Amino acid sequence: MALQKMDQFIENLPSMDLMRSEKMTFVQLIIPAESAHRAISYLGELGLLQFRDMNADKSPFQRTFVNQVKRCGEMSRKLRFFKDQIQKAGLLSSAHSTLEPDIELEELEVQLAEHEHELIEMNSNSEKLQQSFNELLEFKIVLQKAVGFLVSHNSHAVADETELDENVYSNGDFGEASSLLEQEMRSGSSSQSTVRFISGIIPRSKVLRFERMLFRATRGNMLFNQTLADEEILDPTSNEMVEKTVFVVFFSGEQARMKIIKICEAFGANCYPVPEDITKQRQLTREVLSRLSELEATLDAGIRHRNQALVSIGLHLTKWINMVRMEKAVYDTLNMLNFDVTKKCLVGEGWCPIFAKPQIQEVLQRATYDSSSQVGIIFHVMEATESPPTYFRTNCFTNAYQEIVDAYGVARYQEANPAVYTIVTFPFLFAVMFGDWGHGICLLLGALFLIAREKKLGTQKLGSFMEMLFGGRYVLLLMSLFSIYCGLIYNEFFSVPFHIFGGSAYRCRDDSCRDAHTVGLVKFRDPYPFGVDPSWRGSRSELPFLNSLKMKMSILLGITQMNLGILMSYFNARFFGSSLDIRYQFVPQIIFLNSLFGYLSLLIITKWCTGSQADLYHVMIYMFLSPTDDLGENELFWGQRPLQIVLLLLALVAVPWMLFPKPFILKKLHTERFQGRTYGMLGTSEVDLDSEPGSARGAHHEDFNFSEVFVHQMIHSIEFVLGSVSNTASYLRLWALSLAHSELSTVFYEKVLLLAWGYDNIVIRLVGLVVFAFATSFILLMMETLSAFLHALRLHWVEYQNKFYFGDGYKFKPFSFASLTEEED
Repeated sequence: MALQKMDQFIENLPSMDLMRSEKMTFVQLIIPAESAHRAISYLGELGLLQFRDMNADKSPFQRTFVNQVKRCGEMSRKLRFFKDQIQKAGLLSSAHSTLEPDIELEELEVQLAEHEHELIEMNSNSEKLQQSFNELLEFKIVLQKAVGFLVSHNSHAVADETELDENVYSNGDFGEASSLLEQEMRSGSSSQSTVRFISGIIPRSKVLRFERMLFRATRGNMLFNQTLADEEILDPTSNEMVEKTVFVVFFSGEQARMKIIKICEAFGANCYPVPEDITKQRQLTREVLSRLSELEATLDAGIRHRNQALVSIGLHLTKWINMVRMEKAVYDTLNMLNFDVTKKCLVGEGWCPIFAKPQIQEVLQRATYDSSSQVGIIFHVMEATESPPTYFRTNCFTNAYQEIVDAYGVARYQEANPAVYTIVTFPFLFAVMFGDWGHGICLLLGALFLIAREKKLGTQKLGSFMEMLFGGRYVLLLMSLFSIYCGLIYNEFFSVPFHIFGGSAYRCRDDSCRDAHTVGLVKFRDPYPFGVDPSWRGSRSELPFLNSLKMKMSILLGITQMNLGILMSYFNARFFGSSLDIRYQFVPQIIFLNSLFGYLSLLIITKWCTGSQADLYHVMIYMFLSPTDDLGENELFWGQRPLQIVLLLLALVAVPWMLFPKPFILKKLHTERFQGRTYGMLGTSEVDLDSEPGSARGAHHEDFNFSEVFVHQMIHSIEFVLGSVSNTASYLRLWALSLAHSELSTVFYEKVLLLAWGYDNIVIRLVGLVVFAFATSFILLMMETLSAFLHALRLHWVEYQNKFYFGDGYKFKPFSFASLTEEED
């Protein structure tokens, strides 16, 4: 009767949208080939139909529209190339493309090919010009720096040796310079010299190894001179500015020349000819400077032209990227469909919410009309053997809480959703551990900042940490509000108590207050109206009082949340019509938990209300060891001893009640079903074996393994019994973390801020204030926030959700253009 009345009461309650996932239906689409592309595009804009891959056995290269997907992939590559070029040039692509008429995919493909060819050609020309510019710049530096070495050498060398005909050229780009050199070589070719030289330039990082290698190769028969270049030179390979060193090597002999040339090539040193004649040096320098100015002007003009081309591309880049991304998604979806036998229609299957059926039908009708098809699209509902996907309609506020639950596991189809209660319980349990209304205000300011800039931050690309904070901005908002509330209850503002709600109920025994920390205070009026009395701070009984308060409060909160979890299992069993789970799982579990720990909660509340000095540890221990003994001074109310005996017997009975009946009843029902006596009960509440191990849907109902079902039930029962103890103890983390947070705040306040403020020195005070601010920000507001968040997460995932939540479903992932990301390019 009690269960029937409860059922009637629940039926009269209004339904909750987030409590159960949306009802889904399995549908089939038969689309004429001429309207297939448009229909899929319209469905992508709607985003309420999840297609099933009907070609899962085929590789991507065996599918019908593989060529179109390849074309879209090639266009995506070109667009990424344009985007990289725009970023390298330091330009900004327009987030909002300019208004232009719609362009067809084929026309866009031609435009992208032309733009790519133009950019590649400009880049190639720019690289060649930049290389020539770098070489001329190096030549100019070598001409300027090598003069000093040659003048010094002329005082010791033979006068008629003007230049070495074996000087090495890096390339053939210096026609005019080499002609001057050749003329000088020919004029001095009749004279024989014993000393020669090679001049060039090398990266500074290689100089020491280069000199050492030259010394070893020539056995010391060379003179190496070097000097640092006045300016850095662009390295074409790394595109970075590099420091370089000019060198001149004096040597003698043909073999030494060949060795030096090979070493220069191995070290990447560029060698340049330098005439010894001052007139020729000046003439060559003028020619090099002239060509440098011409190349610089040409380079600047090329960069301006390239930037103009990139800017014109950037105006349409966003639109093109979205267009190609959507086209590729459409063809990927078409590849999931099958052609019928006539090759004139595409057949697709998928899941959609029931509420979306009219919208989908309207979209398909519009696609038929817009494509001028003579044949309409057929849309009809089908029966499905597989379990439907799970879909919850969330908003920006509830989405973060749903993600917290989904991180544990996606809800089974139509299973009770823990996120409904997590919206309140998660930030509240966080606040119990974090309670300090000063720290809560700091978190609130951060949350309000993220919410105020929601539109701007939502369109920006954030780092991983900021993205996580922004996604959980409404979680942070509720956590901060509950932290302020719990901080007011604990009466802690950065660990400092305040007389916010009136004066204290306690006072000192005399005017000097010498005995406040030893003998204690005396109560002289009614209790403090809200929260902890500020006079507890610093008293001799502060820690025992707060420990007792927070420990008992943690147990009460834990038992309440675990009872909520068991109650959710009742809602699940009732929704799925499983009376076996209600009678042989929900009832014994609720009895067992409340016979022991519910009774403990009753004792805690009674002790608070009556002011009794009873030892609850003694009561609970001897409830098991000596249930018939007299309680003596530990008796809290009349009839407590017989009540304990009854509750203990109920707890003992609840264990076999959970373990034995359900497997044997399932075995009996299975046997009767296949003997034909209760065939009409198929699909009723008593024989819903789908949720049991060893059973499955459809054709697999006959695979019933009694031993597997019994072992599963035994594991489940033992886990619940032991978990009732361990889960209750686990909620004591609320007390432990709250105490740790409070004591840590007190240490920073007293040992850092007050200690520094005790000195009559402004520098020491400022240092103390800075250390206190940093400790509060990084330890209390960041590390402690993360710690309390993770502990609250564990309490929800393990202690709460394991009472009812299966979490073995899969998400509803409709084909939607709005959900496309850059990774899908």
